Amino acid sequence: MSKSLVAYFSASGVTKRLAERLAEEIGADLFEIEPETPYTNADLDWQDSRSRSSVEMNDRSCRPAIHSKVENMGQFDVVFVGFPVWWYREPSIIDTFMEAYDFSRKTVVPFATSGGSPIGNSGKNMEALAPGAKVTAGKRLAANASGKELAAWASEWL
Repeated sequence: MSKSLVAYFSASGVTKRLAERLAEEIGADLFEIEPETPYTNADLDWQDSRSRSSVEMNDRSCRPAIHSKVENMGQFDVVFVGFPVWWYREPSIIDTFMEAYDFSRKTVVPFATSGGSPIGNSGKNMEALAPGAKVTAGKRLAANASGKELAAWASEWL
């Protein structure tokens, strides 16, 4: 059996609750991808082109700093990476996370929460940042997905 990690970034708490449920259901370690500078409500105002999140998402080279690191990433075979969909893709802080570790010979499984937007090309974007990793296309999951549903979905990689 492979050792797994559920790493997630959550702006509003929706992705956090889903990630916690997933980790508990599959017996995975849990890691919150926290920005060094927390996002405020104004930062997250996607309707304001000058908000922090809008500026970050318009600059594909933007890499927001992460507050802490995963201890001993080498111990994990499968890494589930959760995030809210921003502008039809993963938030820039996920790109920071992907570049911070050696994911070679690991399976990376993106999962996202959204009010309706698809996960888009997040899997391909993340694969480009993780040479040698097997990065799946990922899936947008319902915020209220049951533990049983999450375990069934995750079982393909465990």
